Amino acid sequence: MNKMYADNNSSLMPGGGPPSHFATLSPYLNYDPAYIKQTSQPEFILPEGASEKRKRFELAFSQIGSSCIGGALFGGANGFYNGLKKVTLEGQTGKLKGTTLLNYVMKGGSASANTLGVVAVLYSGIGAITEQIRSVDDEINTLFSATATGLIFRSTHGLRKCAIGGGVGFTLAALYCLWTSRDKLVDLKQQFS
Repeated sequence: MNKMYADNNSSLMPGGGPPSHFATLSPYLNYDPAYIKQTSQPEFILPEGASEKRKRFELAFSQIGSSCIGGALFGGANGFYNGLKKVTLEGQTGKLKGTTLLNYVMKGGSASANTLGVVAVLYSGIGAITEQIRSVDDEINTLFSATATGLIFRSTHGLRKCAIGGGVGFTLAALYCLWTSRDKLVDLKQQFS
């Protein structure tokens, strides 16, 4: 074996210590960390020229899914409570008690999941279409989408309930917009002060 090769190899061995020019090498992966660009920017992958904010259509899937899951959890808990009241009042025991509770949980969970899922689909679809038409994603889209969702969702129950649904949608959207835009409101207040 060549003496120079043996000397270089022995300096890389454990206990021998790395030579000075290998001081920055990772002992585990055998790479120089200087080759990896260290940045403080976000680490998610975006296509070239894309904005860092996800659009309404991309957000729709998580909104619809979380609405269905939240509705199922809420409806299931409510169904369990109602079923427990019925089982206790009727004095049911054994398998009949378990079956009754299970039926109440499943019926309540599925009804709430369907309702909130439909509302989320309407809201997300109207929001995505509005964003495409206006080419802007702002608070106006949110207010319009929520109001239209309330109007459409309650449209089969008469004009009065349709208006109430639109009002509820508008109110919830206005509260959401105020909450998410509080930095803009503080800046506006400072400009006029």
